[in-house]
Formats: sequence, C-alpha cells, structure tokens
Amino acid sequence: MLQFTGEYFHQIDAKNRIRIPAKMKGSDTDFYFCKGTDSCIYVFTPEIISQKLEKLDSVKLSDKEKQKALRVFTKALTLVESDVQGRMIVPQPLVEYAKIDKDIVICGSNDRIEIWAKAVYEDYFAGSDENFDNLLAELDM
Repeated sequence: MLQFTGEYFHQIDAKNRIRIPAKMKGSDTDFYFCKGTDSCIYVFTPEIISQKLEKLDSVKLSDKEKQKALRVFTKALTLVESDVQGRMIVPQPLVEYAKIDKDIVICGSNDRIEIWAKAVYEDYFAGSDENFDNLLAELDM
C-alpha cells in the first residue's frame, strides 16, 4: 500500500485539469475523488477506496444517521481517469466545495492525497509550525 507524504504547489487550469505529482501517482492512472474534511478534496487509489467501502458494508440499514453519512460520502465519490497527458479533471462540484480558484496544494495524508485551495490550505495550517510539538503529541508517536 502506498503511503502519501509531502506537499506540492500547482495550479488548476480553466478546464479543471490537474496533474497528480509523479512521486505520488506511482503506477496508478485512475483515482477516486470525493469531499474531504475542512474543505479539501480527498483522493484515493482504487485499492484504498475498495477497502474503505468494504468497511462501510457493516453500516446497518436501520442506522439512519450512519446511512445518511454513508450517502453523503458516496454520492460525492467519483472515479477520475487520467487523459493521455496524465491530467485529471476535478469534478466541478468538488472544485466549488473546496473553494478552488487557481492555485492549489496537493499534499499527502498517509493513505490518501488531498487537494486544497492554496488560500484555504494556508489558513488551515497557519501557526502549525509554532505548535508543532503539541500537534505531534496528539499523534501519540
């Protein structure tokens, strides 16, 4: 299983096309895009999304709250294929959800890639260097 790390600064073009950095892409040409937390876009390999969806099979049909969460997650889940030049088109609803204009940050987050609008990314991580020790302690490493 790939583990995604690092951050890369890019731009999305007028047709919502991006390139996943080669260091993150590996041999995969298709990825699943969906809404992520904090206004980012989650990007999963087919292998990882299959594992995650398999876990969600255990959600009971009678559990209305978990069923709603499942529906919200899966309705935004989209298979995105690379074109012959290695570009991927980010679905317009996800571009709007993530508040993406032009400048983006693509970063690794262990089992997924995240795509952020640069301004949202900078706001989210503002002050995190000063609080690094406390944040690292939260991971209990």
